[in-house]
Amino acid sequence: MNERQNSSSHPHLAVTVIGLGPMGRAITRTLLGAGHPVTVWNRTAARAESVVAAGATVAATPAEAVEASELVILSLTDYRAMYDILGSATASLAGRTLVNLSSDTPDRSREAAAWAASHGAAFRTGGVMVPAPVVGTAASSVYYSGRDRLPESHRAALALLGTPKRLGEDPGLAQLMYQAHLTVFLTTLSGLMQATAMLGTAGMKAAAAMPELLFAADSIGAVLRAGEAAPGTALDAGEHPGELSTVTMMGATADHILETCTSLGLDPTLPLAVRSHYHHAIEHGHGGDSWTRIIDGIRAPR
Repeated sequence: MNERQNSSSHPHLAVTVIGLGPMGRAITRTLLGAGHPVTVWNRTAARAESVVAAGATVAATPAEAVEASELVILSLTDYRAMYDILGSATASLAGRTLVNLSSDTPDRSREAAAWAASHGAAFRTGGVMVPAPVVGTAASSVYYSGRDRLPESHRAALALLGTPKRLGEDPGLAQLMYQAHLTVFLTTLSGLMQATAMLGTAGMKAAAAMPELLFAADSIGAVLRAGEAAPGTALDAGEHPGELSTVTMMGATADHILETCTSLGLDPTLPLAVRSHYHHAIEHGHGGDSWTRIIDGIRAPR
């Protein structure tokens, strides 16, 4: 569900941002640019200097930061940091809305929602799906989930950060989507570095190799859409037609990649992991199925 709202009717909503890494600073600048008074707090005070210069107000303590606004946005390393920082400010949480945009596990997001509720605060889990420089642009989007219905003014302020995509009431669902996106992202980055290292053994510089390799990353979407109007439909139906690329074919490629990396003296961890998915499917009699059959071994590892 798209919750993007027009924030012009709520231009003066005060917002607190706790955590001023690159993402926290980008969030603060976006809110300030839209006319919102923003109070900030960060363990390392020097990180506040740039946003203070842009108009933000620094709170002396976490409690003071919380008390400055009804809407409190957290951009921290993990959820443990939320407890460490707000543990001394629990008496100030009642009636506030906490929106935690930090990365952690779905279970910890659910625990945090219960913790916030125990102190009288509404809670929304969020996952920003773009790097800090893109926050606040048309290309930005943020997944949210949680049981509490947020006031329109809060939703309007959050919509400034990126198109809000509401996933449901489970506080862990937005975190799960965020981690799923990062699984694709981080695995792709590791693959890119593995491939760059492979070509580097032949003397090819990264500046020449990476533009070619990025083409492979860009082609993933085309591969997924090939032969299927809505990617994932066949997977949901338990169907794995092997007309285009079979487990056996992809498994043979995975064997070749591992052999190549081993012969080049490179770390085999990534190619070994990839190959294991295909071997599992072949060992269970699915060599003629589509490569998507490898999801069985991921769902039920041996």
